Amino acid sequence: MGGAATQRSPYSFLNLVANWDERLRGIYAIVDRASTADPVALLDAILAGGIRVVQYRAKAGVDRSLVRALHARTQAADAVLVINDDFEAAFDADGWHAGQEDLAGRDLGGVRARLGERIFGVSCGVAPQAREAVAAGADYVGTGPFAGTATKGDAGAPIGAPGVAAVVAAVARPVVAIGGIGLGNLAAVRASGAHMAAVISALAQASDPQERARALVRSWDVPR
Repeated sequence: MGGAATQRSPYSFLNLVANWDERLRGIYAIVDRASTADPVALLDAILAGGIRVVQYRAKAGVDRSLVRALHARTQAADAVLVINDDFEAAFDADGWHAGQEDLAGRDLGGVRARLGERIFGVSCGVAPQAREAVAAGADYVGTGPFAGTATKGDAGAPIGAPGVAAVVAAVARPVVAIGGIGLGNLAAVRASGAHMAAVISALAQASDPQERARALVRSWDVPR
């Protein structure tokens, strides 16, 4: 990656964040460029529906100007935006989410240093990976697939609530469950102990994404 460690960001949003753990809760919306013709409109609907944690994913390549436009919207809504895969684009947002393949050959301590106060999230299939990621400075880990999903062809077999619970028990950082999650199984995700539930298709394919976002937030926020 090269270069000296990035200084902690001076811009106001990050300076207001005392502890990312307090922010990384609830519905974690993934705006996937492959799943929507208009990521800006989808983000606007998601934010209007009350979701405050968002990941932007563009496997075919990230448009940095689009990232900046998305980030302006999440900042205005006091929401968090992390970028999937593209490390440099994360510096136009609030952080980076990495898969295991993104970390291959990288110095995780160097990644943490360069990100400074930005969020560092890592996908982890099993508890040992999660412990390694947190030891290297990850702010949260993602695990799954919770259920069967067509969104990510290489996701593997579902791990269900027991698999998510094992990762939750292994680390003292927020855990986001991902894969095949919607209103129908959101209660089971919560029961697993996950701090966040990642939702992709249930939002992108909804006839009214704003109302679907509201329904997801309401369901998650029901007193336990």
